Amino acid sequence: QVQLVESGGGLVQAGGSLRLSCSVSGRTFRTYAMGWFRQAPGKERVVVASISRSGGYTYYADSVKGRFTISRDNAKNMVYLQMNSLKPEDTAVYYCAAKPTPYADSKLYTRRDEFDYWGQGTQVTSSS
Repeated sequence: QVQLVESGGGLVQAGGSLRLSCSVSGRTFRTYAMGWFRQAPGKERVVVASISRSGGYTYYADSVKGRFTISRDNAKNMVYLQMNSLKPEDTAVYYCAAKPTPYADSKLYTRRDEFDYWGQGTQVTSSS
Protein backbone atom coordinates (compact mmCIF):
# COMPACT_ATOMS: atom_id res chain seq x y z
CA GLN A 1 0.00 0.00 0.00
CA VAL A 2 1.33 3.40 -0.98
CA GLN A 3 1.20 6.06 1.72
CA LEU A 4 1.42 9.80 1.14
CA VAL A 5 2.00 12.32 3.92
CA GLU A 6 1.73 16.06 3.32
CA SER A 7 3.34 18.75 5.44
CA GLY A 8 4.09 22.45 5.33
CA GLY A 9 0.64 23.97 5.46
CA GLY A 10 -0.25 26.87 7.72
CA LEU A 11 -1.51 30.41 8.03
CA VAL A 12 0.15 33.13 5.97
CA GLN A 13 -0.70 36.69 5.04
CA ALA A 14 -1.70 37.43 1.48
CA GLY A 15 1.42 37.91 -0.61
CA GLY A 16 3.40 35.46 1.45
CA SER A 17 4.87 32.07 0.60
CA LEU A 18 4.62 28.47 1.74
CA ARG A 19 6.28 25.26 0.62
CA LEU A 20 4.28 22.06 0.82
CA SER A 21 6.03 18.71 0.95
CA CYS A 22 4.69 15.23 0.28
CA SER A 23 6.54 12.10 1.36
CA VAL A 24 5.66 8.91 -0.54
CA SER A 25 6.33 5.39 0.71
CA GLY A 26 7.59 2.55 -1.44
CA ARG A 27 10.48 1.80 -3.74
CA THR A 28 8.73 2.59 -7.02
CA PHE A 29 8.21 6.33 -6.58
CA ARG A 30 10.00 7.09 -9.84
CA THR A 31 7.21 5.27 -11.71
CA TYR A 32 4.51 7.55 -10.28
CA ALA A 33 3.17 10.68 -11.87
CA MET A 34 2.28 13.07 -9.06
CA GLY A 35 -0.21 15.84 -8.50
CA TRP A 36 -1.32 18.49 -6.04
CA PHE A 37 -5.02 19.19 -5.63
CA ARG A 38 -6.95 21.54 -3.39
CA GLN A 39 -10.42 21.69 -1.96
CA ALA A 40 -11.96 24.84 -0.57
CA PRO A 41 -15.00 24.69 1.74
CA GLY A 42 -18.14 23.84 -0.19
CA LYS A 43 -16.25 23.31 -3.44
CA GLU A 44 -14.96 20.37 -5.42
CA ARG A 45 -11.39 19.10 -5.24
CA VAL A 46 -9.49 20.49 -8.22
CA VAL A 47 -6.03 20.08 -9.67
CA VAL A 48 -3.42 22.71 -8.86
CA ALA A 49 -0.35 21.20 -10.51
CA SER A 50 0.97 17.89 -11.74
CA ILE A 51 4.38 16.50 -12.65
CA SER A 52 5.60 13.60 -14.75
CA ARG A 53 7.64 10.68 -13.46
CA SER A 54 11.02 12.24 -14.08
CA GLY A 55 9.94 15.79 -13.34
CA GLY A 56 10.59 16.85 -16.90
CA TYR A 57 6.98 17.79 -17.61
CA THR A 58 4.65 19.89 -15.52
CA TYR A 59 1.10 21.24 -15.63
CA TYR A 60 -0.42 24.18 -13.76
CA ALA A 61 -3.96 25.35 -13.34
CA ASP A 62 -4.43 28.82 -14.80
CA SER A 63 -5.21 30.20 -11.36
CA VAL A 64 -1.70 29.42 -10.06
CA LYS A 65 0.51 29.81 -13.14
CA GLY A 66 3.49 32.02 -12.43
CA ARG A 67 3.00 31.77 -8.66
CA PHE A 68 3.27 28.04 -7.82
CA THR A 69 6.02 25.59 -8.73
CA ILE A 70 5.79 21.80 -8.49
CA SER A 71 8.97 19.73 -8.23
CA ARG A 72 10.10 16.30 -7.14
CA ASP A 73 13.15 14.50 -5.80
CA ASN A 74 13.07 10.86 -6.89
CA ALA A 75 16.05 9.98 -4.69
CA LYS A 76 14.10 11.07 -1.61
CA ASN A 77 10.57 10.00 -2.61
CA MET A 78 9.40 13.59 -2.24
CA VAL A 79 7.24 16.00 -4.19
CA TYR A 80 6.96 19.71 -3.41
CA LEU A 81 4.70 22.64 -4.11
CA GLN A 82 6.29 26.06 -3.73
CA MET A 83 3.54 28.66 -3.38
CA ASN A 84 4.41 32.33 -3.76
CA SER A 85 2.27 35.47 -3.83
CA LEU A 86 -0.50 33.67 -2.01
CA LYS A 87 -4.01 35.06 -2.29
CA PRO A 88 -7.03 34.60 -0.01
CA GLU A 89 -8.63 32.49 -2.75
CA ASP A 90 -5.77 29.98 -2.40
CA THR A 91 -7.17 29.02 1.01
CA ALA A 92 -8.01 25.32 0.93
CA VAL A 93 -6.97 21.87 2.05
CA TYR A 94 -4.15 20.75 -0.24
CA TYR A 95 -3.79 17.09 -1.18
CA CYS A 96 -0.92 15.17 -2.70
CA ALA A 97 -1.84 12.38 -5.12
CA ALA A 98 0.05 9.58 -6.90
CA LYS A 99 -0.60 7.80 -10.16
CA PRO A 100 1.49 4.69 -10.92
CA THR A 101 2.01 4.68 -14.66
CA PRO A 102 3.98 2.65 -17.21
CA TYR A 103 3.47 5.26 -19.91
CA ALA A 104 5.84 7.71 -21.46
CA ASP A 105 7.27 10.31 -19.17
CA SER A 106 5.64 13.08 -21.18
CA LYS A 107 2.18 11.98 -20.05
CA LEU A 108 0.62 14.18 -17.42
CA TYR A 109 -2.47 13.52 -15.36
CA THR A 110 -4.85 16.25 -14.23
CA ARG A 111 -8.19 14.62 -13.39
CA ARG A 112 -9.03 13.63 -9.86
CA ASP A 113 -10.29 10.20 -10.95
CA GLU A 114 -6.96 9.38 -12.63
CA PHE A 115 -5.03 9.27 -9.35
CA ASP A 116 -4.91 6.09 -7.27
CA TYR A 117 -3.39 7.21 -3.96
CA TRP A 118 -4.04 10.25 -1.80
CA GLY A 119 -2.66 11.89 1.28
CA GLN A 120 -4.75 13.18 4.17
CA GLY A 121 -4.32 16.82 3.21
CA THR A 122 -2.80 19.90 4.79
CA GLN A 123 -4.60 23.19 5.46
CA VAL A 124 -3.38 26.36 3.78
CA THR A 125 -4.93 29.64 4.84
CA SER A 126 -4.03 32.95 3.24
CA SER A 127 -5.47 35.89 5.10
CA SER A 128 -6.16 39.30 3.58
